[in-house]
Amino acid sequence: MLTAKEFNEKFNDRNRFDWTKVNDVLGIIKSVQTEGDAALDRFTKQFDGPDAEVREVPAGELKSAFDALEPGLKAALTQAKKNIEAYQRKIKWPEPEADGLHPVLHPIRRTGIYVPGGKASYPSTVLMTAVPARVAGVEEITVVTPPPVNPSTLAACYMCGVDHVYTVGGAQAIAALAYGTDMIRRVDKIVGPGNQFVALAKKLVYGDVGIDSIAGPSELAVVVDSTANAEWAAYDLLAQAEHDEMARTFLVSEDREKLEEVSRLASALAEEAPRADIIKESLRTNHYAVLCENRDEIIQVLDRIAPEHLSVQTADAETYARDVRNAGALFVGGFSPEALGDYSAGPSHVLPTSGNARFQSGLSVNDFLKTNAVIRVTEESYPALASAALPIAKSEQLHAHAASIEVRLGKRGNE
Repeated sequence: MLTAKEFNEKFNDRNRFDWTKVNDVLGIIKSVQTEGDAALDRFTKQFDGPDAEVREVPAGELKSAFDALEPGLKAALTQAKKNIEAYQRKIKWPEPEADGLHPVLHPIRRTGIYVPGGKASYPSTVLMTAVPARVAGVEEITVVTPPPVNPSTLAACYMCGVDHVYTVGGAQAIAALAYGTDMIRRVDKIVGPGNQFVALAKKLVYGDVGIDSIAGPSELAVVVDSTANAEWAAYDLLAQAEHDEMARTFLVSEDREKLEEVSRLASALAEEAPRADIIKESLRTNHYAVLCENRDEIIQVLDRIAPEHLSVQTADAETYARDVRNAGALFVGGFSPEALGDYSAGPSHVLPTSGNARFQSGLSVNDFLKTNAVIRVTEESYPALASAALPIAKSEQLHAHAASIEVRLGKRGNE
């Protein structure tokens, strides 16, 4: 257990990339740029096994995967999709009223989605990325995911109307989306979480293509007080820790007894958890229990962490939504576990990590929209705008700029 002061001195909130991998990732990107599909095949066999194949999954195979879903899972995915659609429609930017100065909204034309896979299955990531893109009006959605692809992921792609699904992952998949190959068409923006190779590749191709964010290890901060259910809070910590050994968890309170109770329970439950080895290593190396003196200090600690997920299980939980500035998503009250946000609540589970919530929001429908500013000036309103622009142009010694403004005032011929 750490005091707030000790935590602030110890905690490293910088994005924890292994920068020694940069040259490897850059080499993969350059190979895909020059060799195209041959490089995709070579790297896929290297990283995913000698029998792994890069291919486009036929539409019929997507439908078959959906038809074969176990009824309970099919119903759950269908309901989750409805919840996500409803939320994304609710927050979608409205088309502004057209007047002299106004933006026009346009959806991004082609989007690429990275869905982690291989040994794991993440149909939820398909829903959390493809549904906002569809609500925005994106014309073409391409999913890339490492082989072998779980049928539930393919089923989710079918549900969301994904246009293309390719069995390729890693940095090579990001390069293919960014620059295109004979098989995979270049996209305008890449979204979706991935491992460090994927995150570094997105960082390196940014500028040639848009991206959503640079994802680091997943994070959860849980705030408890004397009224919190310790068992619920402990399970929430385990749910986050089971992602991987690098997942970060934070338990914050001004109640020492509750901190100790939740910590004891989490340790005991970890021993019996199905993913015990992962959970125990995550809690051992990336868990922080922070004892604060008062609520103000709790808020300061939370804004310092800027967690991907923030769960507040206190009597005054509602007030945290107003006072916490930096969090990817905030879960208010004991009946709002972060796990619901992963699957069915509605907001996307693609959220800023590693302190990026200081300057970035979670993925939403609006990340797939862009605006064109429309500037329409009448003859009557022109002089007022010109009088504000002309002295600035002259002060910057941009003479053609000044002339362009002056000529419309009828001044150039009279000088």
